[in-house]
Amino acid sequence: MKLIGSLTSPYVRKVRIVLAEKKIEYEFVVDSPWTPESNVPNINPLGKIPVLVLDDETPLFDSRVISEYLDNVAPNNKLMPAPNRERTEIKRWEALADGICDAAALLFLEKKRPAKQQSAEWIARQESKMIRSLEYMAQELGENVCCVGTHFSLADIATGCALGYLAFRFPEIDWGDKHPNLARLYAKLMQRPAFADTVPQA
Repeated sequence: MKLIGSLTSPYVRKVRIVLAEKKIEYEFVVDSPWTPESNVPNINPLGKIPVLVLDDETPLFDSRVISEYLDNVAPNNKLMPAPNRERTEIKRWEALADGICDAAALLFLEKKRPAKQQSAEWIARQESKMIRSLEYMAQELGENVCCVGTHFSLADIATGCALGYLAFRFPEIDWGDKHPNLARLYAKLMQRPAFADTVPQA
């Protein structure tokens, strides 16, 4: 099994954490789709990471698809329950966390454009998505120790990856001071080796 991705992508980090938590052995190939020499488009026609190449050479795309596959293929350390309301809640948190990452990635790319070509309206739109979503997360988390229920799940992994990506790319958002309960959650997650070993690196 081979995982293709970068050291900065929150979606790749999510899959790396799932693999670590599930204790699944794999080969990690660092390849950014933004470099001219990237091989990613030859494996994933969408040209996106992560890509998980199975032992039979089947490529899986999208971190949500890959995470669900890994949780099903390895019965240990389940990160999602069988289909029920709790599973839906976990997927809802994952969708929210991934949405924050989507907005952050779009914002990062927009700000790399020449200043005269940047759209202030587009930037404000992405920033407002992130701010609203962080506020919603903080409200939903409350005083709970985990995002859903009392057990560590894919919801916590996805949320931790989103928070870590914001801290990496946009420290000025300062979500930790504004939302102490999210800061507390992230600090707890960072005590897990799977999180500590996958902090985004430029």
